[in-house]
Amino acid sequence: MKKILCVVGTRPEAIKMAPVILALQQQPWAQVRVLATAQHRQMLDQVLAFFDIEADIDLNMMRPNQSLTTLTGRMLLDLDEVLLAEKPDVVLVQGDTTTVMTVSLACFYHRIAIGHVEAGLRTWDRDNPFPEEINRVLTGRLAHWHFAPTESSRQNLLKEGVSDTDIIVTGNTVIDALLMTAERDLDLGIELDASKRLVLVTSHRRENFGEPFAHICRAILKLATDNPDVQFLYPVHPNPNVKEVAHATLGQCANIHLCEPLDYAPFVAAMKRAYLIISDSGGVQEEAPALAKPVLVLREETERPEAVEQGVVKLVGANFENIVAEAQILLDDEAAYRAMARGVSPYGDGLAAGRIVQVLQQHFAGEPASALQPVDAELEVGLETEPA
Repeated sequence: MKKILCVVGTRPEAIKMAPVILALQQQPWAQVRVLATAQHRQMLDQVLAFFDIEADIDLNMMRPNQSLTTLTGRMLLDLDEVLLAEKPDVVLVQGDTTTVMTVSLACFYHRIAIGHVEAGLRTWDRDNPFPEEINRVLTGRLAHWHFAPTESSRQNLLKEGVSDTDIIVTGNTVIDALLMTAERDLDLGIELDASKRLVLVTSHRRENFGEPFAHICRAILKLATDNPDVQFLYPVHPNPNVKEVAHATLGQCANIHLCEPLDYAPFVAAMKRAYLIISDSGGVQEEAPALAKPVLVLREETERPEAVEQGVVKLVGANFENIVAEAQILLDDEAAYRAMARGVSPYGDGLAAGRIVQVLQQHFAGEPASALQPVDAELEVGLETEPA
């Protein structure tokens, strides 16, 4: 038996790590342990519950408005004790959070092999996204296995000097999770007018706090005011930098529905129901194209360029004029809408978790990871979505 410690800290990590955890739990050679740092608390817990995963160790790191320095320092100290007690053969981390970077550094200090799920995403701008870009770069210097979601991610790692033999293109596990979830009978849990188109909004990234987020809110208000026959749903992140501004700017508009953050399953239901999605989320950039939903990304740069290249995602930044103009085109121009709503996923075929498990199994058996089934890099997922 080989002990595999799977680490999750935030909701996106839990979503994308869940298929890997569930696949490893089916392996007779693997003893799976789940460590929750709980960098996010409630949003993490509901995802683990949805996938019927229990954390074996919980560091309960979340504190209101704590600095990145404080979070990193506290986590490093607690991880020291965990790794000494657990002595895992491999630790798996996912993505770009402070949890990922800190766990990778702690494992390096303890000489424990690290597998980085969703490796190789880059904007090449150290400040955007902040601090995620540097979290990924640092983890990329510390990881033993780099489970890259796409060929572009693999090329990024090669540019940084990572050995080709340590990079495995697996596809993104977010598509595994999405396919598992979308098959279920999902309840949005919010009463909406079935006769009206829905624009789903999410915005919470740290680099948009302040004036950029104020521009985003003004743009949503403008769109809602100009399009009274369209309804807007915005699950508002609890961070005060987001919540206070969103409610002050958007709270009185009749066709804007502000709600608490949605659990994972209702959020997938909301994406399926949406006509258009406006978001700064990385995960949404990956999931929505597979659901044939156009995405306007509230960022100047993205570490997920594949969907932009495919024409199913468009960068608009936190720019008032860009957001309003591009959204209005999609609301008014059916041809422009169809061009983006093609149901093409550049991020995988739903088999990523199995490829990751195979690499670990071959490693422990002393075999090269050279015979993996190739990733269908332009998958037409074909998920059933509700009429827009």
